[in-house]
Amino acid sequence: MLAQIVAASGGCIETILVRSLREHRTKLTAEQVTGFWAAWTGWTLDGMDSFIYALVLSPALTELLPKSGMANTPENVGLAGSILFALFLVGWGFSFIWGPLADRFGRTRVLAATVFAYALFTGAAAWAQNVWELALFRLLAGIGIGGEWALAGTYVAEAWPEDRRKMGAGYLQTGYYFGFFIAAALNYTIGARFGWRAMFLCGLSPVLVSLVITLRVKEPARWKRRTDEGLDKRTGGGIFGPKYRKRTIVNAALLTVAIIGLWAGSVYEPTAIITLAKKAGMTIAEASKTASLGTVILSIGTILGCLAVPILAESFGRKKTLAIYFAGMCVFIFLTFGWVFYVANGLRPFLACLFFLGFFGGNFALFSLWLPEQYDTSVRATAFSFATSFGRFVGAGVNFLIGAMVRHVGTIGKPVAYTAIAFGLGLLIIPFAQETRNEPLPD
Repeated sequence: MLAQIVAASGGCIETILVRSLREHRTKLTAEQVTGFWAAWTGWTLDGMDSFIYALVLSPALTELLPKSGMANTPENVGLAGSILFALFLVGWGFSFIWGPLADRFGRTRVLAATVFAYALFTGAAAWAQNVWELALFRLLAGIGIGGEWALAGTYVAEAWPEDRRKMGAGYLQTGYYFGFFIAAALNYTIGARFGWRAMFLCGLSPVLVSLVITLRVKEPARWKRRTDEGLDKRTGGGIFGPKYRKRTIVNAALLTVAIIGLWAGSVYEPTAIITLAKKAGMTIAEASKTASLGTVILSIGTILGCLAVPILAESFGRKKTLAIYFAGMCVFIFLTFGWVFYVANGLRPFLACLFFLGFFGGNFALFSLWLPEQYDTSVRATAFSFATSFGRFVGAGVNFLIGAMVRHVGTIGKPVAYTAIAFGLGLLIIPFAQETRNEPLPD
């Protein structure tokens, strides 16, 4: 099935690459290339670290629940998993602190700090002895993971030339989902052989990336020029001043929609596949490997969705492109978890649906392109961090609700399917957003 999906998507890859090559583009400097790959690698390992939890959720909680005084039942695994993930999102919400720091002290140094933080606490999770310790480590890791996206996106937008930064945003976002590949490969090999603790230990690897960022990557000239003019110059009175208030609120609302739906689907995808695989008669080891395959399929679809975002955004505009992706997410979250999950012998169609769920999940790449275009340099990182952090607090509450629903109804399918409603509401918010097509990045 994976081969069929890759073959079917081959035409999409070719079209995207051909269009990119036809465009006349400014040549990147060695410094810009180095900076991009440092940001991309950090974002890749960010994706790996965050998805490790989804992959090891079932085995980790199976071991830790009895040590925490709770029965090891599917309902308790679902409830505890939702609570832990909600706390992880709360950590992401607190990552707002990185934005003002980056506007004050620079993009690269603060970016390196976020990478170091999430690597340290992901690795520490390997020593968790109960559910509460695991929850604490995931909360702290979330603070670091949540900051990386905003700072990497801000860096690429400011460091790359105007005619290339839009495609650069799409390229950057692929890193997060390429990290899913790495997490799936680690789960297929190290996780299957050595267990969930070894998976968390693999999360220490981004420490090396933080060192590279600190030593090799320079601050964008745009940020240095603006800070030379004076750090106290906040155009429009900050992100809630008269100039930016409306777009800040709308952006935060749109990110909230994206976070609720995508993360609800992603975090339960491995558990759903394991459930379907067991119904199909697979062993636990076979089911775990199938979950890794599902992650690969989801990642392929998302990477293609990310690469398509800049082309669609330049052709149709930012708002129409987001509407396309939100509509796709609404349909496929409901279809995948609300219907296919309950079909007899539903494993194969569930895996097929994951490709499309992944493609439309590439909507996050649009925010990497779009958010920096709406703010000037003095508040860009703060605005990006706030918009991406606010929705995580709401997402945390939604995950508490999903966990309670899973425990009440005894299934993860329908509770996750209900998150499709969020994308329907998102379609109603999009008309209020700021269209920035054909506009240069503000100074």
